[in-house]
Amino acid sequence: MTENNTPLIQITDMTKVYQMGTVQVHALRGVSLTVQAGEYVAIMGTSGSGKSTLMNMIGLLDRPTSGSYKIRDAESSTLSKSQLADLRNREIGFVFQQFNLLARVNARRQVELPLFYAGISGRRRREMAEAALAKVGLAERVGHRPDELSGGQQQRVAIARALVNRPGLLLADEPTGALDTKTGAEVLDLFDELHGQGLTIIMVTHEPQVAERAQRVITLSDGKIVSDKLNGHRLISSSREEVVHEVL
Repeated sequence: MTENNTPLIQITDMTKVYQMGTVQVHALRGVSLTVQAGEYVAIMGTSGSGKSTLMNMIGLLDRPTSGSYKIRDAESSTLSKSQLADLRNREIGFVFQQFNLLARVNARRQVELPLFYAGISGRRRREMAEAALAKVGLAERVGHRPDELSGGQQQRVAIARALVNRPGLLLADEPTGALDTKTGAEVLDLFDELHGQGLTIIMVTHEPQVAERAQRVITLSDGKIVSDKLNGHRLISSSREEVVHEVL
């Protein structure tokens, strides 16, 4: 947990409106959400529900139209672009459906890239990258290029790259979408291990069996949270706007 039980993430009445020519698209409509350090949260919803927009907001990749977003009690709307970039690099690791690896670069150098941009020296970069690869089970693959790795191994390299700066939050956008069932399960097993070590994970997925791995499942529809479930109990029902304790 963060100090004094301050939430890692506190979102209050967040909206996001995109201007598409003369049409306004309301991607988020008054979303409020709290995530404590150490939680494992899945965000679900159909295409156009707002889940990817919400992920971009949480990842500090975009700014809301209105409302508040605090991460470790820092109000994002008060920060400059450079301050947002620093906070993002320090606090958040990203894993995407596509692995986004450089074709001719070995695993260690892939993982070193965030450290290079952070100004960390060569020897320290190498040590940290190798430690991150070992953490995801690739200690013996540090010198291999993407074309020498399986899809699951490539995703593990991407996860190591996301973790190398030791962020407090891992954001995963459809992390098993490009993997077969067996390999996807292995990646989710790794997420379970990382969560067990105290990492906060927020994962976007459209697959119920993937979302079942999380402690908590949040469902969006038309830019609003319509349910928030924890351990089989409904916590929030936006249609009734009250707390409901109900075994599903």
